[in-house]
Amino acid sequence: QVQLVESGGGLVQPGGSLRLSCAASGLALDHYAIGWFRQAPGKEREGVSSISSSNASATYADSVKGRFTISRDNAKNTVYLQMNSLKPEDTGVYYCAAEIYGLGSSKAYEYDYWGQGTQVTVSS
Repeated sequence: QVQLVESGGGLVQPGGSLRLSCAASGLALDHYAIGWFRQAPGKEREGVSSISSSNASATYADSVKGRFTISRDNAKNTVYLQMNSLKPEDTGVYYCAAEIYGLGSSKAYEYDYWGQGTQVTVSS
């Protein structure tokens, strides 16, 4: 059974940092591109960042470039999203998703498996 489990969310003040983790079981993560998405209340889910299955490329939404960094540790079957200089508009539920042999994409329909999400709240 394939499972993606996000963790690391929480409440942080503006300007703070969080590191989200996406731990996979039931699949070999090095065969999958991983995307991070977020959804704020009343808004559509949006792609935040992705990393290809080969680890050769990463993408970022314009709104997070220079602040967020995606990385993977295939030995731990885990992908991370380091989020720095957080802003209130970064608030939302963050999801990770896996696409087999993918290049990485911001399009949700391209992903095969999804986690349950972790809440990130940026507020003073």
